[in-house]
Amino acid sequence: MVEIKSEGTKVAKGENVFRYYSNNESELKRKIAELDEEIGDALEGQTEIYSADIQLLDRQIEEYMGKVLITNNLNDIEEYKTSISEALIKKAKITGELSPSGSYISKLIEQRRKYEEELNNGQEYIKAEMSGVVSYKVDGLEEELTPDKLSSLNEKILDGYNLKTGQMIPTSSEAGKIVNNFECYIAVFLDSEEANNAIVGKNITLRLSDSTEIKATIKQIIQQESEKVMIIFKTNKAVEDLISYRKISVDVVWWSDSGLKVPNSAIIEEGGLSYIVRNRAGYSDKILVKILNNNKNYSIIENYSTKELLELGYEEKEINKMKSISLYDEIIVNPKI
Repeated sequence: MVEIKSEGTKVAKGENVFRYYSNNESELKRKIAELDEEIGDALEGQTEIYSADIQLLDRQIEEYMGKVLITNNLNDIEEYKTSISEALIKKAKITGELSPSGSYISKLIEQRRKYEEELNNGQEYIKAEMSGVVSYKVDGLEEELTPDKLSSLNEKILDGYNLKTGQMIPTSSEAGKIVNNFECYIAVFLDSEEANNAIVGKNITLRLSDSTEIKATIKQIIQQESEKVMIIFKTNKAVEDLISYRKISVDVVWWSDSGLKVPNSAIIEEGGLSYIVRNRAGYSDKILVKILNNNKNYSIIENYSTKELLELGYEEKEINKMKSISLYDEIIVNPKI
């Protein structure tokens, strides 16, 4: 297989992506290269021909040669070499028509044309069936792990593939594929309270192994035979990085708030409001706090703003006397007040 488009290149539907070698390709290329040398040698003796077309072709050859010397891109180098060869053949045809030794040069050109035709006839070009990103990371699971088949999978089936977490899909020298670079699906098996109460369509955050956080949407929730649920997330972030893997490690961030983290056992509920008891220099104060979010063990809290306290019905005089909680304050767990 010969790569026409390199790994990670974006292509449109119908573009040539790679091709398969023809029979005896190496031998045919060797013969064509030898004929190019013979044609070049034959042209060196035709210094008496100075047509404008030949001078233009000479400049083109010189320009392509310069490009070959300054690039490290293999695809570009192959393209420049092809352009040099085409310009050389055009020059040879013109020279053959104008020179006394034209029949010899024409014979070389005709032989080269036959080799090139044989080479091209044996090649199979593979075109992109859709627009997307070119990838040569192929492991044989391309037909199994597709978005439309995810709902039929379960943890046992996926474990049967023996995939290693964080291992890149191996690069193939025999096949390639086009990947949709606009969306990616991630199936996660969870048994947490949040997972069991999840709702299709909810937007959440996924934290990748390198701490990168990406936004994702819950597309499907499928109950498993065990106590776990399989949640399928869809994301359009970091797709070109994610498609290099089959199995990754992610944290599901169900909610995120900024505040003070305290154990639930430190919170007192009275009259629909929440309080904590602060100990400062031996004195205890019951302080009204707002709970931003919580789980079964901890809550995220902050102080109410003056506007919020007024809305709760407190007078300004009361608000001015209220104490607030701060970072590093000592709070009492299971207070007896």
